[in-house]
Amino acid sequence: MKIRISNGRVIDPASQLDNGLDVFIDDSKIVAIAEQMSDFHADMTIDASGMIVCPGLVDLSARLREPGQEHTATIHSETLAAAAGGITTLCVPPDTDPVIDTAAVVELIEDRAKKAGRTMVLTIGALTQKLQGELLAEMAALKAAGCIGVSNGLSVIKNSVVLKRAMEYAASLDLTVFINPADPWLQSGGCVHEGTVSTRLGLAGIPESAETIAVSRDLILIEQTGVRAHFHSLSSGKAVRLIREAQSRGLPVTADVSAHHLHLCEHDLGNYDSLSHVLPPLRSLRDREQLQQGLREGVINAISSHHQPLDNDAKLGPFAETQPGISGLETLLPLTMKLVEDDELPLIDALAAITCRPAEILGLEAGQLKVGSLADICIIDPESQFECQPRQFLSAGKNSPFSGWLFSHQVCHTLFEGKLVYQRN
Repeated sequence: MKIRISNGRVIDPASQLDNGLDVFIDDSKIVAIAEQMSDFHADMTIDASGMIVCPGLVDLSARLREPGQEHTATIHSETLAAAAGGITTLCVPPDTDPVIDTAAVVELIEDRAKKAGRTMVLTIGALTQKLQGELLAEMAALKAAGCIGVSNGLSVIKNSVVLKRAMEYAASLDLTVFINPADPWLQSGGCVHEGTVSTRLGLAGIPESAETIAVSRDLILIEQTGVRAHFHSLSSGKAVRLIREAQSRGLPVTADVSAHHLHLCEHDLGNYDSLSHVLPPLRSLRDREQLQQGLREGVINAISSHHQPLDNDAKLGPFAETQPGISGLETLLPLTMKLVEDDELPLIDALAAITCRPAEILGLEAGQLKVGSLADICIIDPESQFECQPRQFLSAGKNSPFSGWLFSHQVCHTLFEGKLVYQRN
């Protein structure tokens, strides 16, 4: 189908383009970005007057719960939510059931994602077999099957010798290692940030040193092995400083932050609000400000949803016994745009953090608008005003602490490989 997106404000952070132009699509690809194309006869015209036309979003971490937890969510339900959130590329961590440590699991996920046909689903393979932190996974086979990197998910590799050898193996294959930094002993038993709020609520705390000690160890091994590494979901200002220093020394490290850590802090736990129970925990207001500063400086390269859909029952009961996680696919864009409204980020930098920069981390040409590239496009209504209502999420996970928040910049169209996969009612 030939599609023309007309009269929109085209913003492509990768090329610093910000202009009123039309986008012309033919056979899944962008064939022109111009005011006119005389010999183009569109089968469909999308009037984007007053709208922002930007690349489809790229999300570095989203758990789809399939295979293994289809009772919670499925690839079908979560890619539908991704499309509604303007996301056209997302990465699945390896902690599925079975774990993504064989080519067969990679092929299963890719096959089901292709059948859904709404977004590109990329797999991150396991760093160790069954994520047990003992035997190295067959990373060469995982790369051949299509994995864009390797990780041990939320399971910490306690043995530094195993981690060093895993990094050496990944480096030899030119694979990026994705790291969720946490010291297992300091984090064990905790459920909130260790501080005045944890003391007031009588909840076991997780000190920021649980993150900074892990980041420090990992950076030493990264420097020794030369592996390319990406740190997921930083939560503390001290971790940002460690990453900044490592980058200044030329280490091949990048980092992301979850959208919710940029807007919430330990005080949002309120009266034991389990919807704000996440790992790493929401930290101090000062930490939140330092995360925002790290994003402005480019030390933190990307904003991710760190989407974790959960059953309703998972958030019931005493706070410490509830499962951590937030359903974040459909709030990634509005939370990022809220940073623009609050004058924390310029618009083009905010869009870069959810489009071209995460794509660069993955080594992909996604997250940009250019002639010849696949037409993965998000069309946003910047004047829209809507209330976040998790019960209306298309995701099977309704677990969000942002219920009742007023957002703008609602997605009105999402195109994936030149096909219209979402349209706002």
